Amino acid sequence: MTGDLYCVMGNPVEHSKSPWIHARFAELTGERVRYVKRLIALDAFAESVRQFRAEGGRGCNVTVPFKFEAPALATRLTPRAQLAQASNILSFEGDAIVGDNTDGVGLVDDIRQNAGIDIAGRDLLLVGAGGASAGVLGPLLEAAPRRIVVANRTRARADELVGRHAALAAQRGVELGASALDTISGSFHIVVNATASSLTGASVPVAASVLRPGALACDMMYGPAAQGFMAWAQEHGAVPRDGLGMLVEQAAEAFLVWRGVRPPSARVLAELRASLK
Repeated sequence: MTGDLYCVMGNPVEHSKSPWIHARFAELTGERVRYVKRLIALDAFAESVRQFRAEGGRGCNVTVPFKFEAPALATRLTPRAQLAQASNILSFEGDAIVGDNTDGVGLVDDIRQNAGIDIAGRDLLLVGAGGASAGVLGPLLEAAPRRIVVANRTRARADELVGRHAALAAQRGVELGASALDTISGSFHIVVNATASSLTGASVPVAASVLRPGALACDMMYGPAAQGFMAWAQEHGAVPRDGLGMLVEQAAEAFLVWRGVRPPSARVLAELRASLK
């Protein structure tokens, strides 16, 4: 296979759907792209990026656990990567390495375009204050909801994340606050689970009272990991949604950054869902 070389780097990475997604994007857009996956030793991320560039790589997706290491390798960070303090894509432009973060745009695009829910003017609960939340809070604020509450087991981490985004929230006219998991006030049109509870098989970290009737309840995981949260949401009258759409949409944004072409993400998402049934 010939074409410009890209990859996904992570540990683990064998399960990644990114090579299939980007190959399909390339096929549908006519772009000459070769996309592979690289399992990276936990202490070898920086060296692996240097080696990939030396092989002629044009860019890479960065997944767990390297998103917080990636910005240190960049010679320039986009504003959304600076705000997130994490990068899920690196682009190699001559001598420069540009770090960006497309996770939040992927989530917003999936909610608005694929789920058909307008975020503007709505109340939104973001559960968790770790790396996943840091990657999506900025774009969620840009979508201009009425209110966002960041809830976390350790309240101080939620306070820190909210403080970092306070200026953007004020600019967009969004009420932004923090809460512990057991003291969340009110109910919400949209609830996003950005915790690791799905991966560990733990119970849903918030009470069902956070769900308004017919609320959209999104888990950022997909596949078996998301089933517990989705079942809980459906049981309590919410509309469940997994993170597969976010995965495809963040990849579409990365493809746009790298190739200057917006791929038909809705079509690829439908094909991917069908293939996983």
